Amino acid sequence: MQVVFRLIRFVFMNVCIIGTGYVGLTTGTCLAFLGHKVTCIDSDEKKIALLQAGQTPIYEPFLTQLLADAHANLRFTTGYAEAIPDARVIFIAVGTPPSPNGSPDLRYLSAAARGIGEHFDGDFTVVVNKSTVPIGSGNWVGSLVRESYEQQHSRKGGGRFAVASNPEFLREGTALSDSLYADRVVVGSDDTRALETLYTLYRPILDQTFGAPTFLPRPEGIGAVPLICTDLASAELIKYAANAFLALKISFINEVGHLAEKVGADILQVAKGIGLDTRIGTRFLQAGLGWGGSCFGKDTAALVATAAEYGLNMPIVAAAREINFRQRERVIEKLLAELKILKGRTIGILGLAFKPNTDDLRDAPAVEIARKLIQRGCKVKAHDPVAMDRFRSEHGDLGVICCDSPDQAAAESDALILATEWPVYRDLKWEEIAGRMRSAIVLDTRNALDREWLIRSGFRYLTIAGLDGSADAFFHPALPDRDMMEAESAWTTAATTTLRA
Repeated sequence: MQVVFRLIRFVFMNVCIIGTGYVGLTTGTCLAFLGHKVTCIDSDEKKIALLQAGQTPIYEPFLTQLLADAHANLRFTTGYAEAIPDARVIFIAVGTPPSPNGSPDLRYLSAAARGIGEHFDGDFTVVVNKSTVPIGSGNWVGSLVRESYEQQHSRKGGGRFAVASNPEFLREGTALSDSLYADRVVVGSDDTRALETLYTLYRPILDQTFGAPTFLPRPEGIGAVPLICTDLASAELIKYAANAFLALKISFINEVGHLAEKVGADILQVAKGIGLDTRIGTRFLQAGLGWGGSCFGKDTAALVATAAEYGLNMPIVAAAREINFRQRERVIEKLLAELKILKGRTIGILGLAFKPNTDDLRDAPAVEIARKLIQRGCKVKAHDPVAMDRFRSEHGDLGVICCDSPDQAAAESDALILATEWPVYRDLKWEEIAGRMRSAIVLDTRNALDREWLIRSGFRYLTIAGLDGSADAFFHPALPDRDMMEAESAWTTAATTTLRA
């Protein structure tokens, strides 16, 4: 779809964001920082009160600072009537959790669309699907808005609004930089006016003309951000296909890791040798525990479910899902091989969030591993530098002992699992930790620790995709290639000690 935009003078717009979850709050804050007048709506009164006080319900580096810088252009409310009528662009950024069959639950999307139609009564407005939604949802949302509008106002709504898709490509932990310094912006609509409106909205980002925040400097060498304009269905599929491809890379290197373990190869060097091929790239080739979080699992399941509706199978995507979830069971198998009996053992877990620099526990591998260990009769202790409060709130009934420090999680444990590669864990006093454990066994599920250092500290060092070793083991000359592990977020590492996004 080729679109030629008129030379439109940039103007600040009134913007409404429905949903103050991860995507909605990040999007709203960034647009307000650029100068747009943004009102965020959420039905959760406690969350809105927190945001009105300048605090955030989620952990994201620099979000509090950017909220403070953007506060003059940013409002938070629970009422549609305060935001919808004056908005030129309305983003729907509500949750679409997976149903039992893998397809997204669209009840919140439906409620948002009907709320827009009920309260909208202005000039031409663009309704934007920011949530990850099934292919074809744009047409469905349009019909819901139109139906609700006509019921409320007793007149036709034709020409008053258009629906667009604007998928997000945010990585938790680097979401603000991913928004302000995007790889690309994708917009899809069957209405040229909608595309022109979104082009105008995003021009400061596309042209990189805004003043960068001091705490998030503009990366060197960044130029104009590409804008992909397409139809609704293509934009919706781009989001699913992108996440599925990244998930495939992770599962692929983990499958190769199984073979590397059998033949005695170093998966870190294998990944480097593969990734330095520019056709492949190093990103998402870190062998280990696999992916978690709110996107990859949900989006790959939705892609498989959507294909099934059209009588198609997606065996490659399905296999990627199977391999990924198999990695969590391999943790149990590794511990069984070392300890022989798990019942009555004490296992420490370092890291609970599904990745560093977030407190998000959705589909976090560490949580599922803790549950599996408890089911097998283990006593489980855990520590996370950021996610402990959220873990107590969301999983307090699991039976995990929450620890205030890594040392507490390791004390009197039969084995220690590194589940999330927070940088703080790399620099622990491992010699002292080994002396506090019943048996000095560490299972590094992310290949993030210095293998030789831990072996010298007296540990039996294990991985689920790499080389195991003990104090009397042969020292392999190849250490983890940290440059590769940190390549995708090097500038953030320098600013916030992020290991990788």
